[in-house]
Amino acid sequence: MRKATVLSVAVTTVFYLLCGCMGYAAFGDNAPGNLLTGFGFYNPYWLLDIANFAIVVHLVGAYQVFCQPLFAFVEKWCARKWAKNGFVTSEYKIVVPFLGVYQLNLFRLVWRTGFVLSTTIIAMLVPFFNDVVGILGAFGFWPLTVYFPIDMYISQRKIPRWSNRWLGLQLLSFTCLIVSVVAAVGSMAGVVLDLKTYKPFKTSY
Repeated sequence: MRKATVLSVAVTTVFYLLCGCMGYAAFGDNAPGNLLTGFGFYNPYWLLDIANFAIVVHLVGAYQVFCQPLFAFVEKWCARKWAKNGFVTSEYKIVVPFLGVYQLNLFRLVWRTGFVLSTTIIAMLVPFFNDVVGILGAFGFWPLTVYFPIDMYISQRKIPRWSNRWLGLQLLSFTCLIVSVVAAVGSMAGVVLDLKTYKPFKTSY
């Protein structure tokens, strides 16, 4: 898990810094959110298709990872609240060829499908994709990627308070917190500007 986390964070950081720094160096404040199509340039098509496919793979995976705690929380709460309701608690075994037996719960099917549909409609209504993703990323980056891993590392290694290593880790955590706050403020400012020209179901990149 540690190797996977280090590799994924390193690769993500390199790509984000390259896109952000090179885009800003080349175009300044006029750098588009989507460097591939932000200038109305749609060639070569194969490159855009690969990029869009990579975005779909990334978002589908991320959606599943980030939504699982919410799904589990709601389903456990409903199972406790309506313990005798067959719609909520009953499991039906469905044999899937080559995959074995699948446990189907009707409440889980309806709840998760409804959640995905509603979030998809909301996403279609909100055209400023980059700024919303920026806000979510800013709020999620520091606690999930920096604070909790550092805190767990300090506890696991029993690093004494006010030691050089402890101070260095706290400085790193504080610096990343400042970066997250600044990124969130910038994204919120972008949303405010986008709202002035808001049109439902019209994607703005």
